[in-house]
Amino acid sequence: MTIPYKHCTVRLDRGKYDRLVALAAERGCTPSDLLRAAVDAFLGSGQLLSSSHRRIARISEFQQLALDIIIREQFPEYRDRIIAETDKRLEQYHGA
Repeated sequence: MTIPYKHCTVRLDRGKYDRLVALAAERGCTPSDLLRAAVDAFLGSGQLLSSSHRRIARISEFQQLALDIIIREQFPEYRDRIIAETDKRLEQYHGA
């Protein structure tokens, strides 16, 4: 049984095209096979990235909450200084 493919045109600059053709030759497949594999990998990574981003966000929120509680309970005199330094670094390194 054959897979029903839909035709799609992709324009590449000469350097990328040459690299694609050379890589396909090395692997014993066609440039189209490589492009299909690249598209499959890209489309399949969406769910993985979403899960990864959620995990990083959860870890970040946990760390921020834990530190905030520790600072408020054990070092309240440093809280305003830490927030001011955070704002300063945000402006310095991120322009925000």
